[in-house]
Amino acid sequence: MNAAASSYPMACLYVGDLHSDVTEAMLYEKFSPAGPVLSIRVCHDMITRRSLGYAYVNFQQLADAERALNTMNFDVIKGKPIHIMWSQRDPSLRNSGMGNVFIKNLDKSIDNKALYDTFSAFGNILSCKVVCDENGSKGYAFVHFETQEAANKAIEKMNGMLLNDRKVFVGRFKSRKEREAELGAKAKEFTNVYTKNFGEEVDDESLKELFSQFGKTLSVKVMRDPSGKSKGFGFVSYEKLKDANKAVEEMNGKEISGKVIFVGRAQKKVERQAELNAKVMLEDGRSKGFGFVCFPSPEEATKAVTEMNGRIMGSKPLYVALAQRKEERKAHLTNKYMQRRVGSECPDRLAMDFGGAGAAQQGPTDSCQSGGVPTAVQNLASRAAVAAAAPRAVAPYKYASSVRSPHPAIQPLQAPQPAVHTMHSNLAGKITGMLLEIDNSELLHMLESPESLRSKVDEAVAVLQAHHAKEEAAQKVGVVAAATS
Repeated sequence: MNAAASSYPMACLYVGDLHSDVTEAMLYEKFSPAGPVLSIRVCHDMITRRSLGYAYVNFQQLADAERALNTMNFDVIKGKPIHIMWSQRDPSLRNSGMGNVFIKNLDKSIDNKALYDTFSAFGNILSCKVVCDENGSKGYAFVHFETQEAANKAIEKMNGMLLNDRKVFVGRFKSRKEREAELGAKAKEFTNVYTKNFGEEVDDESLKELFSQFGKTLSVKVMRDPSGKSKGFGFVSYEKLKDANKAVEEMNGKEISGKVIFVGRAQKKVERQAELNAKVMLEDGRSKGFGFVCFPSPEEATKAVTEMNGRIMGSKPLYVALAQRKEERKAHLTNKYMQRRVGSECPDRLAMDFGGAGAAQQGPTDSCQSGGVPTAVQNLASRAAVAAAAPRAVAPYKYASSVRSPHPAIQPLQAPQPAVHTMHSNLAGKITGMLLEIDNSELLHMLESPESLRSKVDEAVAVLQAHHAKEEAAQKVGVVAAATS
């Protein structure tokens, strides 16, 4: 058994890059030949229930897990090569940067397996990932070695070497904080200035006259459309750094011909996109308590959900999930509402599985349908019994204790009802029931954010109205049919 296996005594493997249709049953069929499997879990988004593209496979024996890692890595399941590595649940160890190597300028044809085969000569690899989007490889990758010595050896030997006729860069991985610090230092060292929001009367000469007071300019350009009309923005290039900085300090926010202009450092498209990829929603300059972050790949987005959901920021637990369009959220609420209606028409069905001893004591009653207790109900009952008899297992996600265990004095049914009642008193009961189908962490976030609660209540009202309109239309059709018969 190698050193990597001995440092992961849980015999748990992380399996990534999964097709969205891959199930636990498929993974069991794939991994069970390597040895007895204790459990398999494909991780899903809490709201949409869509697969997050990764899973955890727990083996009974460490040697079996190591065998699966060595023989099945990069095997294809449903048309996609899977990525296997030892599960490391401690984020501080995963994100330490120790033994991590960054590679760029890769040929598009180099995939995870080719990269693994190339770099495994320098030491044991814990993970190896070529970053891709919908068009394939983005030309850069990360290799995580077990030791820093192996990483240093790879950097020394491979940096500047040709891979598929392309000279690659291989260097030490830098954390986001380090990169931002470097970018911050570079941001102060600029000679190109961008200005916008000036009138159509401003041309190259007048713009040069306006900005040359701060120092010698190398070029000044007002941008125009094909017809020659000014687009209202332009660029000024200075000879010296201090002159460009002074122009930004003095001219930004200044009024020119009745218009307040913007003056700042000229940025590359990649830098502008990076700033646009994170946005906190504001109202009258005040935060509304929620925001959006756009990642370049689905894998990075799902990793953010896993790492950040439930994490305490300030004094509050964050709620993080994959963003949904309004139509998707409405469809989800409609589905939940219809499930609750079907459940209410079948009073003898098993109560919702909230866990704990209560669920075990109640046990399943006869199903509304004949033919005995469905398998799903049997599974729920057995899970509840196990939960009552044994201590709770540690969840694979790290949620704040305040999210997992709300204060006992606050009953879930009562918590949102007063706030909902003030908005829609006649529908408060139904809307509250729909809201209680939502994940606890999101519900707690809504109770602390009136704006988020109002938005979700409006969606619930729209679902109820649409359902009632559909029922009325069906009744009218029934009346007409009865009258004509």
